[in-house]
Amino acid sequence: MTREEFANILLPDVLHDRAYYEAKYPKRNLEAGAMVTRLAPSPTGFVHIGSLYQAIAAQKLAHQSGGVCFLRIEDTDQKREVENGIEGIINSLKQYEVSFDEGPLDNGMDVGNYGPYIQSKRKDIYQAFVKDLIIKDLAYPSFLTEEEKEAITEKQKKIKSRIGYFGPWAMDERNMSMEMAVQKVKAGLPYVIRLKSKGNFLKRVVIKDAIKGDISIPENDMDIVLLKQDGIPTYHFAHAVDDTLMHTTHVTRGDEWISSLPIHVELFEALGFKVPTYAHLATIQKEEDGKKRKISKRKDPEANVMYYLEKGIPVKAVELYLMTLLNSNFEEWYLANPKGNIQDFTLLFDKMSVGGALFDMEKLLNISKNYLSLLTAEEVYQNTLDWAKKYDSDFANLLEKEREVAILTLNIERESEKPRKDFAMYSEVKENIWYMFKENFTENLKYDWQKITDKTEIKHILDIYLAKYYDPKDDNEEWFNKVKLLCDELGYASNMKEYKQNPEKFKGNVADVSTVIRVALTTSSRTPNLKDIMAILGMQEIQRRVGLL
Repeated sequence: MTREEFANILLPDVLHDRAYYEAKYPKRNLEAGAMVTRLAPSPTGFVHIGSLYQAIAAQKLAHQSGGVCFLRIEDTDQKREVENGIEGIINSLKQYEVSFDEGPLDNGMDVGNYGPYIQSKRKDIYQAFVKDLIIKDLAYPSFLTEEEKEAITEKQKKIKSRIGYFGPWAMDERNMSMEMAVQKVKAGLPYVIRLKSKGNFLKRVVIKDAIKGDISIPENDMDIVLLKQDGIPTYHFAHAVDDTLMHTTHVTRGDEWISSLPIHVELFEALGFKVPTYAHLATIQKEEDGKKRKISKRKDPEANVMYYLEKGIPVKAVELYLMTLLNSNFEEWYLANPKGNIQDFTLLFDKMSVGGALFDMEKLLNISKNYLSLLTAEEVYQNTLDWAKKYDSDFANLLEKEREVAILTLNIERESEKPRKDFAMYSEVKENIWYMFKENFTENLKYDWQKITDKTEIKHILDIYLAKYYDPKDDNEEWFNKVKLLCDELGYASNMKEYKQNPEKFKGNVADVSTVIRVALTTSSRTPNLKDIMAILGMQEIQRRVGLL
């Protein structure tokens, strides 16, 4: 029996051979130095913030070099696949404006010439390459049962050996004759196809990583599974075939995959493929009780990229924050170019962190505040409305009905050298501007009175101010001077220096009186420019609100 005949018995339904697929996916026609990168998530749940982090890196590296970034769905672990998992990945990334050049992008239909981009649709491709390995005596059938595997593991534990299927533990099946294997196949015994590893664990393989430099790690000597019993490949084998046929030049992925490097390098070499450049990104970590750990899908809501959308944190702010984690010099660049296009920034491997990237929610929110402060009032209004339509329909209805009031309010102290930074997410806009809408301002509201709390005194201050001093035509300086005149008339210090020198001479100061006006009209002691608020409300609404006290 020839090895080709043997391979045909083990894999009888393969439609094409290796040469067919190598011809079908020719080398890409790209300029020298152009990178081909990919994001290759599994549809086993929501998109993790780490996947978005990797997607931004892959996209940026490819596009700045004039290359290609594609999306590949790795769904070979079908037991863990969730319903609508592929659609969830594509839609989530689309909302974060991650733009792929190729992949299952058009309602699951492929865009690009190197598909299918969903691994479950590439079964024949993988089997063609496994068949080639069998013919070359680099792979063999394994009929090991679960019970037999467990027995081997127990023996290995007992003698404190490494755990796995390698060396002497695999020798019986490695040395099995083709005739004996065929008898087992014909008897209906289930089998997998394993790599016949040539590695030596006592030797080390050195891989040059684009971020971490030379990584020295023991060679792989495990006879890993290439094809499972159902003919579906394992992740390790599928990724080697796909990255070669799709001509991936740079594999950007989390550094939790470093331990798999020896397996992947051996697979590429066994298949006769060129090993791509690996760039292992620092894992996004979280500090908890003084210790660092990887952000967990199970424990941390912020692991889910949808968390930020639901909170109303702008997509661009999340991208800006992740860029600060990706390159140590990005923050300096962004401070110098706050309105610059991220595409103008060059992402560099040597500026990427070798260690863990610590996730800092407070820093993300500060970046978001800065970003939102640079938008126009109309942009904030529209983005808030879009968010509210999904997550707060009552607020969306109010925003649509009171569009002019909302935009005027959002514009207070915005178009200035130092714009206000009151909110970090669209979900916080409501709590910052609710009081500007007439229908929200009713009886029995809770007022944040500060120093002056006597209702009779409050009413007296307001009545005198509105009857004698308030004029909506005044500019800011004149408006405030009239508040000072009010203070002089009512026994409050209009000059803070005088008040600090002799506080006992006065009932209070100009800040206390201003606070009374502010709280009476908004319930809050902390708001944007009060003069602008009053101009938007108008005299009739001001008087109505004072009348509610």
